[in-house]
Amino acid sequence: MLDDSLNEREKNILRYIIQQFISTAAPVGSRNITRKYQLGFSPATVRNIMSDLEDSGYIDHPHTSAGRIPTDKGYRFYVDSLMDVQELRNFDKGLINKEFEGNIPETEELLNITSALLSRITKQLACVTYPKLESGRLEKIQIISLTSTRILVVIAVTSGFAKTITLEFTSDIKESQLAAVQQLLNERLSGLPLNEIRATFNERFKDVEEDQNNIIRVFVDSADKIFSDVKQTERLVITGAKNIIKQPEFEDPQKFQGIIELIEDKDIIIHIMEKSAEPSSSQVQVSIGKENKHRELSEYSFVSKEYKIGDVSGKLGIIGPKRMEYSKVIAIVNYMANILSEVLKTNTAK
Repeated sequence: MLDDSLNEREKNILRYIIQQFISTAAPVGSRNITRKYQLGFSPATVRNIMSDLEDSGYIDHPHTSAGRIPTDKGYRFYVDSLMDVQELRNFDKGLINKEFEGNIPETEELLNITSALLSRITKQLACVTYPKLESGRLEKIQIISLTSTRILVVIAVTSGFAKTITLEFTSDIKESQLAAVQQLLNERLSGLPLNEIRATFNERFKDVEEDQNNIIRVFVDSADKIFSDVKQTERLVITGAKNIIKQPEFEDPQKFQGIIELIEDKDIIIHIMEKSAEPSSSQVQVSIGKENKHRELSEYSFVSKEYKIGDVSGKLGIIGPKRMEYSKVIAIVNYMANILSEVLKTNTAK
């Protein structure tokens, strides 16, 4: 939300403080501002403005320094109303486009490439989630016999993604029974969203014939597993620990330990990725510091965007110190999400 309570002088000084702090990671003083930028007024005037900004909660005054640093409120105001999102550099565009040229790999490898590339360009921690299949519509179910009592069920959604699960039976199952059940499942379920199938599966198959009932019963008992996503932590790709720990913030051993623990706790990252987007939002989302809710993320910012392929979607994003180059990171996340959507669309259309 924009805040019109600051006058132009205050906005300019806040912009310069944040830009300088992002660049140097050192608290910013009034003399530093007046020397670097042609403001047309004295360091004393800048000090007074900085004092007002501090009183309003946009900057803070570390006890060990005469300079100021931005607060979460200051960063939020900067991102919402002071920052101009830069055009992605041709060099970065070329680097991204080159990775996705030629033969496109399978989805798993593609998401690993995406995460590694995001981290390499931004020098931050990159996260990519696999597409969430539950919102996808079932294209078909395939049943493959493994043994007389075990089958492999392949769930394919219309966007081209698939999930497999193994089911066990207490007695032998005939191939002819499996073929009949496969046909029945596809006739009644194809085209429906997986989450709807999971919720209504039992109702849809109350009238099955006796010789199919034992197979359908196993499907009923396993519907929650068959028609839901894989475990959340298995849907997440994290890359770039060696990049983010090179940031000046992590020279502090306590902060270094903190980022390592965060990387190892995928549940927290998954949760923030799931909760960060507004419903049906196609825009880049930025959450800063304590906006992230989790204590472990209170010193970081998270920049993310959804990528889509048909009815399903995933998310990619960057986690880094609040002192990140927001303009550049937002441009890269936006471009990568759009490219990934296009590549997946092309890949599944083949």
